[in-house]
Amino acid sequence: MFILGATTMIIVRSKASKKPASVKKIILPPLGMSTGALMFLFPYFQVSWLQVIEALSVGIAFSVLLIWTSNFEVKGKDIYLKPSKAFIFILLFLLLFRIILKVYLGQEVSVGETSGMFYLLAFGMLFTWRIAMLIKFVKIRQSLNFNQMNLSSRSN
Repeated sequence: MFILGATTMIIVRSKASKKPASVKKIILPPLGMSTGALMFLFPYFQVSWLQVIEALSVGIAFSVLLIWTSNFEVKGKDIYLKPSKAFIFILLFLLLFRIILKVYLGQEVSVGETSGMFYLLAFGMLFTWRIAMLIKFVKIRQSLNFNQMNLSSRSN
């Protein structure tokens, strides 16, 4: 499952870099993933507040790697996500780390709690990464709009 997930992420990311980015494309993944929080309605998946803080903190810390390697480039009037060679290695590192952590935590924490914690870790990472991408995207778009306004005002 892990290998399938990683391969899917690599394919999705490489396809995304071939089409212009948009606010919608940046925001939709965390919104789609947020429905997974419904698992916490069931006692089997519930975790303590300390575990929530731990999982979210690790996810936010890992998002720094993704934020650092996610950059945009302007082509004409469109903004594209620049493909990063480091993304594959970061994804593989995170995958390996997750496997090691799951084996270690699996001995101390129930499967349901582990599932809940890894969901929170992934959501914290994805949400933080996408917010940073959105901020970068909006700044570039504003810069493009500003530059286009200056060019049009100079030609008048």
